[in-house]
Amino acid sequence: MAVEGTVQRVEVSAEPQHVYEVALDLEAYPEWVDGVKSVSIVSEDDQGRPADVEFVVNAMIKEISYTLQYDYDYDNGFAWAAIPNEDITSLVGRYEFNELEDGGTEVVYALKVDPAFSVPGFLRRQAEKQIISTALRGLKKRAEESA
Repeated sequence: MAVEGTVQRVEVSAEPQHVYEVALDLEAYPEWVDGVKSVSIVSEDDQGRPADVEFVVNAMIKEISYTLQYDYDYDNGFAWAAIPNEDITSLVGRYEFNELEDGGTEVVYALKVDPAFSVPGFLRRQAEKQIISTALRGLKKRAEESA
């Protein structure tokens, strides 16, 4: 899934598999991702990974809910897309976990959000940057502390 939107990277002092597992522990997101109020796994794929997941987040303007569908057809990460609803027209994202020479991980996070309510383009991009920055800081801290 190609994601055209905002992309950021961070280096994490933990092995890619560990960082992947931390990122995939979706039900723990309210503990370390600011703004995520709740996460509920609705269904899993045949390997026991989250497939359909309901999120409730504080989006500054208002609290929004959405369901993400996850895609694991990648060698070094996973992607997701929201089911459109009254709050989200489109939300697509992807994590990549690339091994570094020192055994750490370069995490690449791409995200594009189109809310169903009116938001000027520059504010939408600022929101994408804030979401990604917050998530990457939290992922780095959580993965390094638990490695």
